[in-house]
Amino acid sequence: MQSAGSSVVKDLILVGGGHAHVTVLRMLGMKPVPGLRVTLITRDIHTPYSGMLPGYIAGHYEYDECHIDLGPLARFANARLYHNQVSELDLENKLVHVEGRPPVSYDLLSVNSGSRPRIVDVPGADDYALVAKPIDIFLRRWDKLQRQVEESTGEFKVVIVGGGAGGVELALSAQLRLQTLLSSKQDNPERIKFSLLTQGAGILSTHNASVQKRFMEVLQTRNIEVMLNHSVTKIAQDYVIANDDKKINADACIFVTNASAPEWPQQSGLDVDSEGFINVNDFLQSTSHSDVFAVGDVASLPDPRPKSGVFAVRQGPVLAKNLISAATNQSLQKYRPQKNFLGLISTGNKYAVASRGSWSLQGKWLWKAKDWIDRQFMEKFNELPDMDSDESPDLAAGIADEDAIKELSTLAMRCGGCGAKVGSGILSRVMQRLPVHQRDDVLIGRDSPDDSAMLAVPSGKVMVQSIDYFRAFIDDAYLFGAIAANHALGDLYAMGAEPQSVLALATVPYGREKIVEETLYELLAGALKTLEPTGAVLVGGHSAEGAELAFGLTVNGIVDPEKVWRKQGLKEGDKLILTKPIGTGTLFAADMRRKAKGRWVSNAINTMLLSNLGAARCLQKFNATSCTDVTGFGLLGHLVEMTRASNVDAELHIDAIPILDGAKDTVAAGILSSLQPQNVRLRRAIDNIKLASGHPAYPLLFDPQTAGGLLAGVPADNVDECVTTLNEIGYTTACIVGEVKCAGTENAPIKIMI
Repeated sequence: MQSAGSSVVKDLILVGGGHAHVTVLRMLGMKPVPGLRVTLITRDIHTPYSGMLPGYIAGHYEYDECHIDLGPLARFANARLYHNQVSELDLENKLVHVEGRPPVSYDLLSVNSGSRPRIVDVPGADDYALVAKPIDIFLRRWDKLQRQVEESTGEFKVVIVGGGAGGVELALSAQLRLQTLLSSKQDNPERIKFSLLTQGAGILSTHNASVQKRFMEVLQTRNIEVMLNHSVTKIAQDYVIANDDKKINADACIFVTNASAPEWPQQSGLDVDSEGFINVNDFLQSTSHSDVFAVGDVASLPDPRPKSGVFAVRQGPVLAKNLISAATNQSLQKYRPQKNFLGLISTGNKYAVASRGSWSLQGKWLWKAKDWIDRQFMEKFNELPDMDSDESPDLAAGIADEDAIKELSTLAMRCGGCGAKVGSGILSRVMQRLPVHQRDDVLIGRDSPDDSAMLAVPSGKVMVQSIDYFRAFIDDAYLFGAIAANHALGDLYAMGAEPQSVLALATVPYGREKIVEETLYELLAGALKTLEPTGAVLVGGHSAEGAELAFGLTVNGIVDPEKVWRKQGLKEGDKLILTKPIGTGTLFAADMRRKAKGRWVSNAINTMLLSNLGAARCLQKFNATSCTDVTGFGLLGHLVEMTRASNVDAELHIDAIPILDGAKDTVAAGILSSLQPQNVRLRRAIDNIKLASGHPAYPLLFDPQTAGGLLAGVPADNVDECVTTLNEIGYTTACIVGEVKCAGTENAPIKIMI
């Protein structure tokens, strides 16, 4: 989370989590720049280290050993993490357009988003080839290819397109892995046939002749066919076409050719080279826009170098220094790429060839050296140091100009009461940017200057009302607003009500006017994104400045009083359905400590963004008898409320409860929500506490949920079809977690079934 004690003066946006940017993040974590807010926008939460990828394909590394987890790293750097893709830059207004959310403003921008193989001119490549980049997509398809090989019979032909280091390493690593896989199944490993196609007259064209010779010998020894001077012109489901007319059978095709640039830098107006890569000067600065920097594959240097992770790693420290210098109006440092570099190229079987200038070596000891170097590099980012909690100076020297200093000087004397409100100018501009939605039963809304909203209740209906408000637990105001709205609406869905109208209450951190405006806009835009499909409208609210970001909503719903769900409606024999997995409390407690993997947190956020609207309608269709949303009191706490109100007991099948990825790991590590101890007091409601408390999922019964799912009682005759329908409409983990029993004589209504 961003520090509440430092005002934001400038915004640095990092696009992509490449090798250079991870170094920037680590350096900013080690030595923060007060007043500089950092935001990482990345399509991958776990960024692969290219040097270890062949080893992962060969089976020598686990996933986490060769991926840098950007979640804990971003938190270490006190950076906001936006899991999105950039679609365009507005260079004039300094905005980054991101898919599915409002644009992000910047003062400084750095691009390290990588490249992908050049497949534009090869029909069928997108449909039938395993393209080496983006790597996360390639790895998913690689897993699918392994299953395909396992299920196949007879000869299986794999064609690798690309004769550079990447293609050669991938061919050797993939062959080893697939042959090992077949051997483990007592299948014939020799039925896997590999061909390596390259359009050049030789392989490894950027390396010296001795390296090329060594690898030709290795490929020949491993029975990998090398087809030189073969330019692939088409890829089909079971073959490739080379040189326009030669058909080569292929059960799978892996594409590892020269890099191509993304389209958006050129389309946005940045100066690019003939291939579309961003032209930069000796300072890694765009030649057309001094507030934009670029590194790695996406950059075109004055003194060109191969598209290799080696150079991106070396660019990292220089980039970090220059970004800090640019933010604080200091002179920049030149990047001087090395003329020769040591390349350690794996042969797949824990053996490597060294290449530097005109010489080469090979041996097992080189692979061991490469493995040690790679692991040392990864350790810097996946084992982050604990930093001192001493408060930093208010602002870094040079980061604020005279106008900024004057504006920020008023923050120390901020008033309370109505003097703490967000200014009318900011509020007016934010309201103008937000869409206005209307409905007939909202007689006066936020498009009117009146002091209050005026609502009508249709004949035969009643209004139900609830409120939720909490401090931010993520640094993305847009997603926080969307999740908070989802959380608040859960109370209406739990009563079978249709959302009608909403009042918002926002607390925005003190800061410069443009920062406050953008934060408030993102917060409300996120909430409206959640509200739009429900038909509810934002009719007004209140906004104020405070020490940290917080948000809440008063939600109003309309319901037929004869059809309202109450917690007291459970009946003996009902089955209990839970529509979403639990575990958000422990996961975000771990995230605060940098102990949660980025993919766990990303998955949890996606779950919290899943609306309960569809689930509520489904439960209504199958005549649910009672319902509640699982939130702060945890699954057990909300179930106890239902059983006591309904005068029944319940059995809860602990192994059936859907649990978010990583939640068992963080609980096992002893990381629990700060609300957990209060929720655990309800353990007395468990009939078989001694047996239940020994189960590894037991602590999760008390885990407080944000935007949790619905817990409902459904008649046994309807439950199977209800669960099937829930799964089909997107609640993929929805399932039966228990059943309702007649009330016993004890004061412990819940029995945990193990």
